[in-house]
Parts: sequence; C-alpha cells; structure tokens
Amino acid sequence: MEYRVAVMSIIVEDGSMVETLNSILHQHGEYIIGRMGIPYRKRNVSIISIALDAPQDIISALSGKIGTLKGVSVKTAYSSVISKE
Repeated sequence: MEYRVAVMSIIVEDGSMVETLNSILHQHGEYIIGRMGIPYRKRNVSIISIALDAPQDIISALSGKIGTLKGVSVKTAYSSVISKE
C-alpha cells in the first residue's frame, strides 16, 4: 500500500462541530503526525492544521468526512513523497 504525506487545513466556523470533528480525527489518529489548532477569537473561528502520513484513500475519505460537517471547511495539500508500507 502506498502512503502519502499531506497537510490538511481546516477552518471551523460553527463551534458546535468541534466535538464531532475531534471524534473523527481521533478515529484516524494512527495516521496523524501532528496537529496544530489556533482559536481566532476576534473572528470567532478555529484554524486547524493536520500533518498526515496515510494511504491516499484514507486521506481522501477523512477530508470528505470533515467536509460534510456544517460550518467546517477543509483543503488538503499532498507532497510528492510516496512510500510503500
């Protein structure tokens, strides 16, 4: 299976979705290299960056699942680094 390194950027505009988002991320914890969250109180949003090392289909599924949450936006950037696991 091929693993890719990627960074997922998430903006949470609806604070009621944070618990659901954290649950989804926890389910994929084995693929998360690191995570940084910034609460931007002035604009009432949270900005989250997730570094991943996972199969392409897992990254896509995670992004899709997060993208269905109300008030949550997600974009993913992929590196060209691919490894066989």
